[in-house]
Amino acid sequence: MQPNKARTDLWMDLALVAFLIALDVVARLLPHAPGFLPVAASGLFAARMLRIPALAIVVPVLAMILSDVALPGEDWRIQAVGFTAIAIPAVAGIATRRWGGILPTAVTVVASSILFFLLSNGAVWAFSGMYPLNLSGLTQCYIAALPFLEKTMLGDLFWTAILFGGAWLVMRTPALARAQAR
Repeated sequence: MQPNKARTDLWMDLALVAFLIALDVVARLLPHAPGFLPVAASGLFAARMLRIPALAIVVPVLAMILSDVALPGEDWRIQAVGFTAIAIPAVAGIATRRWGGILPTAVTVVASSILFFLLSNGAVWAFSGMYPLNLSGLTQCYIAALPFLEKTMLGDLFWTAILFGGAWLVMRTPALARAQAR
């Protein structure tokens, strides 16, 4: 690869990372339906689009850290699990990078949403003190969180469609594609 091309590719990757982090932070700080956020979709999109896929993990984690500065805090253990869980779509995107098409992407998003639900609500059960630390408490916690699973899944699918659909349009619109190639 030519040095100028490598430098340009790096700057393009960093610009995409900055855009996605900004999108995620703004979306978290503005009023929104609980769980209906672009953070997971941004991680998956970054993993599939960046020339340096490992940068994708930075997108959701840094977006969460930056926006959490302005949001009310949680128990640090719940936050640590949340940061780990929100990185799952990026890791899944790296692992499934060669998978093309809408269906494999949708399956990856839904699986990531379910894993996020299980991990984040497992942390709430274990560390919040809101539920007894037994099977009944865990069941109560997951049942209480089911409405969030639906909104999270819908949000993840919506934002994934917006990000990948936007990229598809840019790549297939001749004037936009020419401008991007410069």
